[in-house]
Amino acid sequence: MHINILLPHKEKFSINTASSVSITVMNNFNHSEYKKLITIFGQKISNPLIKDNFIGIKNPTIFFKSKNKNLADKMCKFINKTQTGKKIIEIHNRPYLVNKIFKKTENKVIILFFHNDPLLMRGSKSTLERNKLLEKVDKVICVSNFIKKKFLNDIKDYHDKVTVLYNGIERQLVHFPKKKKQIAYVGRIVKEKGVHLYTKAVKQIAHKFKEWEFLIIGSYKLGDKETSIFSKQIIKEFNNIGSNTTVLGFLSNQNVKQIMGETSLIVIPSLWDEPFGLVAAEAMSCGVGIISSNSGGLPEIIKGNGILIENINEKKIVSELEKVLSSNDRLNKLQKLSWNNFELFASQTSKELDIIRKKLFLR
Repeated sequence: MHINILLPHKEKFSINTASSVSITVMNNFNHSEYKKLITIFGQKISNPLIKDNFIGIKNPTIFFKSKNKNLADKMCKFINKTQTGKKIIEIHNRPYLVNKIFKKTENKVIILFFHNDPLLMRGSKSTLERNKLLEKVDKVICVSNFIKKKFLNDIKDYHDKVTVLYNGIERQLVHFPKKKKQIAYVGRIVKEKGVHLYTKAVKQIAHKFKEWEFLIIGSYKLGDKETSIFSKQIIKEFNNIGSNTTVLGFLSNQNVKQIMGETSLIVIPSLWDEPFGLVAAEAMSCGVGIISSNSGGLPEIIKGNGILIENINEKKIVSELEKVLSSNDRLNKLQKLSWNNFELFASQTSKELDIIRKKLFLR
C-alpha cells in the first residue's frame, strides 16, 4: 500500500511557517502505523517538517500554469512511475483537482479532505459539482459536523461516503502548567477573525487590570511579512493602548504552544464561521480558559468547556473579561474545564484515519 498526500500549494510544510493543514498532516503522520508508506507532496521548501517522506515540487516554468495543477500533475507522474498495485491518494482542500487526478491515475482510492467551507471552494460550490465529486472519490473527510452539513446541502445520495474527522492536537504538557496573568488573541490580523473587537475590548479594560498582559499573536498572512491597511491600524492601535499590550507578530506553532502554556485566557472573537477552530483545540490542550464566538465549528470543539458568545461584539467581550478577571474562581474553573475535557489527541485521530485508510484499501 502507498499513501500519497497532496497539500495545497499555499501550504509551506516547514517548521516555522506551517499552518493548520500542514500541522494536521504532520500530527496524523507522527502517529500513523503506515509511516513508511506515506509520501507527502507540496511546494518545494528548504526545511520540511518531515524530510524523508516529503517531495517538494518546484513551481511551473510556464507562467500561466496553475501551481496547484502543477503539483497534481507532478504527483501523478511520480505515482505512475514508481508505484504499482493499489494506492491511496489524499487531496487536501482542493476539490477541483479530483477530476484531473482521477483521470491520470489507476487502481487508486481517493480521499478528499475539507478544511474549509466546500460551498465557497472551487470545484464544490454547486450541488452538481459535489455530486460529481462523490461519484469519483471513495471518501470525503470533513474537519467538523459544520463542514459536513455544508457539503451535504441538497445532496441526496452517497451520504455514507462523507464523514467527520476532527484535527488532532499534540498535547506536549504532562501536568497542568503554571499560568501567568496573560491574555491572548491568536490568529491572522484580518477583520473576519474579529481581532478589532478584541482590540477595542482591551482598550476599555487594560487600564483597569494593569497587572495583566494582553497579547496579539499573528500577522496579516501566515508566516508572511506582508501587511494591509487594516493590520497596520490594529497593530498601531493595540501597541498604543498601554505598557501591558504587545503585538508579537507571526510565531511558529511550537512557539505559540509555549506561550499558550503560560497563558491564562484566550479570546477567539471570530465573525466568520470557523470550519474547525484549531486555536481553540490547542488552547484546551494547554489548559487555557476560552472566551469565544459561538460560530461555525467552534462550539463543537469547545462544547461546554468555555464561554461561547452569541452575536459577539466588543461590549460582550468586555463584560465576560471583566467577570473572569475579577474572580479567581471563574478563571480557575475555565482553565480546568479546558484541561480536563480536552479530547482531540493526535494519537487518536491518527488511529481513526488509519482505520479509514485500511477499510478503503481492503474493500
